[in-house]
Amino acid sequence: MPNLHFPFLGVHFTRVIDGSVHAGPNAVLAFKREGYHRTDINCADLFETITFPGFWKLARRYYREGLTEMVRSVSKRAFVENLRQLVPEVNEDDLLPAHSGVRAQALMRDGTLVDDFLIVKGENSMHVCNAPSPAATASLEIGRFIASRLPKVTLPRQSRRIYLANQQICRVNDVA
Repeated sequence: MPNLHFPFLGVHFTRVIDGSVHAGPNAVLAFKREGYHRTDINCADLFETITFPGFWKLARRYYREGLTEMVRSVSKRAFVENLRQLVPEVNEDDLLPAHSGVRAQALMRDGTLVDDFLIVKGENSMHVCNAPSPAATASLEIGRFIASRLPKVTLPRQSRRIYLANQQICRVNDVA
């Protein structure tokens, strides 16, 4: 259930294919771009974050909720109190530690979060800069979108065949 006072996903329960239930997430600042553990710190990544003007504008707007998230991240008791808003029967003993993930979130210089896909065209490239939760589900459509904006390329005659392990597979013109 979303927290209407905080722009990030609120606590929820997710049943996994093995029958277990994952509870979470929390939204805390990672001190490393791909920091999956509390102790993962990269000074360059952290410096880049704290010197970005948009970070301070976002932090100023949501500092109370941010502090609450940080407390929930280190306090099992605080986390369980949040979980009990959905399932009152949950106890601290019901919880086991699990892996964490890192959710990249595009943030503009003015402190606004990018809520949807942000696709930026470079001189010779296309960049998917923000891919929120449905990214895996939408990946084929994102690929179609990007492909539709690429210039059509005609290969030289000698490059028109694709070979795999010395077997002719298809003509490039046949692949769309």
